[in-house]
Amino acid sequence: MEENFIPYHREDPTADEMVERSQNFYNKLDKRRSVRVFDSKPVPKAVIENIIMAAGTAPSGAHKQPWTFCVLSNGELKSKIREAAEAEEYENYHGRMSEEWMNDLKQFGTDWRKPFIEIAPWIIVVFRKTYDLNGDQKMKNYYVQESVGIACGMLITAIHNAGLVTLTHTPSPMNFLTKILNRPVNEKPFLLLPVGYAAADASVPDLQRKSLEDIAVFYE
Repeated sequence: MEENFIPYHREDPTADEMVERSQNFYNKLDKRRSVRVFDSKPVPKAVIENIIMAAGTAPSGAHKQPWTFCVLSNGELKSKIREAAEAEEYENYHGRMSEEWMNDLKQFGTDWRKPFIEIAPWIIVVFRKTYDLNGDQKMKNYYVQESVGIACGMLITAIHNAGLVTLTHTPSPMNFLTKILNRPVNEKPFLLLPVGYAAADASVPDLQRKSLEDIAVFYE
């Protein structure tokens, strides 16, 4: 065994067990929906910590782990972020977005107002580290966009697995998040996710996901 390597303890499920596991996991994830109406009911911090740690297991270029998860429950900060996000979204909905984009959004019933930023008990703002800093020295990171994207997918999955809901929010431009959260120059905002329980009266669009035949090509 090479130096600095440790044994990998593999599982050996049967074919039937793998089919059952994968089917059950798909069935659970197929219930995941993006929810825009939240309950303010508190969520234990330990749950959020576990969710973040799960996201942190994501693979990354050269194992640089080029992400920072900023986790907010502070009401004042959430209000500042909502105000800034709505200012950008107002501009988006009143001229920045193309007519085609606006038409594609109609089925969701969204607008520039983002009350969920204040209502959800937790906000996670994901930052991507374009490079690391060691004092004044810049340390290169690799495949940053891809690595952080994978971590966010695992984060969303962990949120759903915990019995909570979220919504991927990307107010554009997002530079205000760097300023409000006082992040260093090597970090760029990537994604904002409110996390909590769905409101009792929450509803979601009646959408259908693409079939396996629509999203996969098998070469056997």
